[in-house]
Amino acid sequence: MKIPPAPHSICLLRLSAIGDTCHVVPLVRALQRAWPETRITWIIGRTEAKLMHLLDGVEFITIDKRSLWRSGRALHAALRGRRFDMLLHLQTSLRSSLLSMLVSAPLRLGLDRSRAREMQWLFTNRQIAARSGQHMQDVALEFASALGLQPEPPDWHLPLPEAAVTRARELIPNGVRALVVSPCSSHSVRNWSIERYAAVIAHAVRERGMRVILCTAPSASEMAVAAEIERRCGVPVMNLAGRDTLPELLALLQRAAALLTPDSGPAHIGTLAGVPVIGLYACTRSARTGPYRSREYCVDRYAEAARRFRHCEPEQLKWTADIEAPGAMDLIEVDDVLGRLSAILEQHLS
Repeated sequence: MKIPPAPHSICLLRLSAIGDTCHVVPLVRALQRAWPETRITWIIGRTEAKLMHLLDGVEFITIDKRSLWRSGRALHAALRGRRFDMLLHLQTSLRSSLLSMLVSAPLRLGLDRSRAREMQWLFTNRQIAARSGQHMQDVALEFASALGLQPEPPDWHLPLPEAAVTRARELIPNGVRALVVSPCSSHSVRNWSIERYAAVIAHAVRERGMRVILCTAPSASEMAVAAEIERRCGVPVMNLAGRDTLPELLALLQRAAALLTPDSGPAHIGTLAGVPVIGLYACTRSARTGPYRSREYCVDRYAEAARRFRHCEPEQLKWTADIEAPGAMDLIEVDDVLGRLSAILEQHLS
């Protein structure tokens, strides 16, 4: 692959989701370290841009993902007359590939043929190396490696607005150990039960003296889940469901002792924050989509779910296979989570 010694401009295409855009941050930082004068433009979804706009030195073109037609028209107008040295096509959906046709770039780098779902390979002319069994963060870093760059150690830093830092300090003052609970995934079948969340929260407050903060997206369904958890846990909690912005959540997690969440965007925001994440996984593999810096704290019951609901060993399933079967998350017990919480607190005290 012939790479310009210092590209004048690079376009990234990764619209969604929150967690996947978090994986792009170390790639951007690797590009900035290697080529500090290169202009970087990122085509991204509107919701994801609310967090990623904190990334300094990057131009963002936001897309309304609800309408391919409107998105195409807006992107065509934004890119009219522009040409990039290269396009890094990081998303495999057909929608994103169709939008990529509006990006003028002689070098178009995408995923290898085996992982380029929805015919992404038709929209690129170079591919990253073919590998199997990788975490999604490592897949994103493969783009840096393909350009001859050194992506290690990954840099997830996002500068925070002072208002978000001040608010987080008020919610979690110095000396207070806080457990943030973000109980909802975008796939409801990946959610843990309300009763089990309530049991963990009651233990954290009564036995560990922790402050517990509930956080969700501002949707009616997620806010209802948080309200029911608050009602059932029987201890004081701080319910911020639907009230914090993504930068405020990042700032809050930077001061927390731990985050408890299923396979969700906040799990990866936790990676940006550097907080230990207790990830709850049964429908998906934590080795593929878990919080990158906290995989030892994840409770992973994917293998048991494969045997019970797919009647096979996990090795017999595709690496990308989900097991979104009702009851899969019930394979995770309260004691599993309390054990991870104890390990985090003991390590913190040591």
